[in-house]
Amino acid sequence: MFETVRKALKIPDIRKRLFYTLMMLVLIRLGSQLPTPGVNAQYIKEFFENVGGDASNFLNAFTGGSFETMAVFALSITPYITASIIVQLLTIAIPKLEEMQREGAEGRKKLVAITRYMTVGLSLLESSAMAIGFGRQGLLTKFNFLNCLIVILTLTAGSAFLMWIGERITENGVGNGISIVLLINIVSRMPSDFQSLYKQFIKGEKAANALLYGLIILLIILAVVVFVIILQDAERRIAVQYSQKVQGRRTMGGQSSYIPLKVNTAGVIPIIFASSIMQFPVVIASFFGKQQGAVLKGFSSGNWLDPSDLKYSWGLVVYIILTVFFAYFYTAITFNPLEIANNMKKSGGFIPGIRPGKPTSDYLSKILNYIIFIGAVGLVIVQVIPFFFNGVFGANVSFGGTSLIIVVGVVLETLKQIESRMLVRNYKGFLNS
Repeated sequence: MFETVRKALKIPDIRKRLFYTLMMLVLIRLGSQLPTPGVNAQYIKEFFENVGGDASNFLNAFTGGSFETMAVFALSITPYITASIIVQLLTIAIPKLEEMQREGAEGRKKLVAITRYMTVGLSLLESSAMAIGFGRQGLLTKFNFLNCLIVILTLTAGSAFLMWIGERITENGVGNGISIVLLINIVSRMPSDFQSLYKQFIKGEKAANALLYGLIILLIILAVVVFVIILQDAERRIAVQYSQKVQGRRTMGGQSSYIPLKVNTAGVIPIIFASSIMQFPVVIASFFGKQQGAVLKGFSSGNWLDPSDLKYSWGLVVYIILTVFFAYFYTAITFNPLEIANNMKKSGGFIPGIRPGKPTSDYLSKILNYIIFIGAVGLVIVQVIPFFFNGVFGANVSFGGTSLIIVVGVVLETLKQIESRMLVRNYKGFLNS
């Protein structure tokens, strides 16, 4: 990784892109510290201290802590992520959107425009709900129409500006801009998390115990990161053979290739969906000022795997079931084995030992079901490890399984893009010479 970055810094074009990305990241962190006018930041901090669990950690990680202080970028790019998922799901249900997706570059531009408008709409909806709903309970220093309007416009503009920054990074920087924005928000919370771990497990201990506890924490984090890297890069390669075609004096085809099926086909989407569903009842109840009862405590991850009170851990079982369900569901709507089988048939490709057409589609579906299950189990392991240490040892940190998967995935993808740019430059230099 460091060797790739070192070589990239020697290339003027890539160095310029890296510097541009760095400047945008500095701008993001500045915006995450700017307070929203008319907001009582102490109220939202106390609110999440009372709610606790995954809701607080999830939002703090995704917003870089700006939601807890109700800064200008409090909504972060979560409305954009939600809008992107909704648009992706609607392309399956609405034929018009499906046609746009198949139109190529022009169709994708239209879908991007729809996603932008939907992002602004969701930002308006979320900021309005917060300003009006929580404003009555003490979020606003003075609850009136003008203060509500200022908060709504500020938070909406902040979310839209972050979306714009993400798109500019994609065009002029390195990596996927939206993913980079999410990455810097998650990474910015890690120092405070490590500080919390230090105060809780190491500070005040004897030198030998402090060293032992520090090594254990470091080894656990490294083990999880390595496991996530393996999970993200693992794939099942399905061999494909292309038949030879004779056109005039040329012989075409006859090549061997493969279909790469990623083990973690759905990425972090199943965890995001499952987390949202589990935290929805808790946030809504708090929105109406309801105290956490026995049922609501089961929905909050702060009460899971607590040795003194295991009865609320039923929520973790529901969470795991939802994660596995959404792993299958999301893959089913984004990966079409029949379409792949038909495309292979048209291009003269076939899987050795499997007849083209429906038998190929059935074979791909069968293999995919096994792969999805393995990937879902991997996701469950990654997401349960933080809950185990939070419940048993009280290690309340914001970087959970979702955050680690995002961080590792974005870093690997960005490094691959840098390497591809270096490769293209080398090809250009060879052709020019």
